[in-house]
Amino acid sequence: MKSRKFVDSVIIHVKAGYGGNGRVSFRREKYIPKGGPDGGDGGRGGHVILTCDRDTDSLIHLSFAPHQYAKNGEHGGSQRSHGRDGENLILKVPCGTEVWNIETDEIAADLVEHGDSVIIAHGGKGGLGNCHWKTSTHQTPIEHTDGEQTRALSFRLELKLVADIGLVGFPNAGKSSLLARISDAHPKIGAYPFTTLNPLIGTIVFDNYTQLRVADVPGIIKNAHKGSGLGHAFLRHIERSRCIIFVLDMAGVDMRCPWDDYVSLEKELNLYHDGITTKPSFIVANKMDLPESKDNMHEFVKQVGIEPIPVSAITGEGIELLLKRIRVFYTDR
Repeated sequence: MKSRKFVDSVIIHVKAGYGGNGRVSFRREKYIPKGGPDGGDGGRGGHVILTCDRDTDSLIHLSFAPHQYAKNGEHGGSQRSHGRDGENLILKVPCGTEVWNIETDEIAADLVEHGDSVIIAHGGKGGLGNCHWKTSTHQTPIEHTDGEQTRALSFRLELKLVADIGLVGFPNAGKSSLLARISDAHPKIGAYPFTTLNPLIGTIVFDNYTQLRVADVPGIIKNAHKGSGLGHAFLRHIERSRCIIFVLDMAGVDMRCPWDDYVSLEKELNLYHDGITTKPSFIVANKMDLPESKDNMHEFVKQVGIEPIPVSAITGEGIELLLKRIRVFYTDR
């Protein structure tokens, strides 16, 4: 089955509904020939509302339909009947969506938690019926007002995944395999660069039913902060993570040195967003089932001065220790 495309940035053009016009009407009933003005007010136009939904994980639905319009309010009726308000247009977006006003280039909202909502386009006010102009000296007014019109607005939506833990590493470091080991995620796994083309989210569930969300960000390469590889498009998803796990290929399968990889990853993250590496972090030495890993592990500790958590996402070695470290970290927060 072909995987669904992931979209984390989109421009939408929205328009709230017009307000309904006020009515010019006079009461005309048997035995009441001069009943006076009874024109009702118009209804308010519908708002355009963005709301966070935990079951929505991409902006793809808006990329296919970037023009969105709310319903207009109905016109006022006779007998002072108020026109019906236009139906609000509610657009669901993933948790972690930033809303930018393109006209002002300012952030209009930051929708993080499930249920967070913001009105990005207000419906026009309804017009007034002629009943509002009746006075003792003005018994048959024909004055009324039309409903307020609205204009189209454009917004840029940018998704920054909300996760407790962000997995970062070079291509083929084994992040997807590790995510599959520690969470309920089932990512595509393959022995070639950029197997993961989209950020993936998994959930770790501990025996006390505590849950943590883990985001696997596509492989970062040198100069990712400038747009090289896939990193520039997805580095934003690390910003909201409370903790970073550096996943290193300790076996050096792609002829890279793990200690150089770690330094490069830290550099790329800091170049993208100054201070991002001040977040709490773990270093995971993956592929410890391969014979080259042990010698590289000793050299890594000598070069960096930090002892990583040794694991093998393939065999499961060290996974319980990693989960224990993660659980202790979040328990102490």
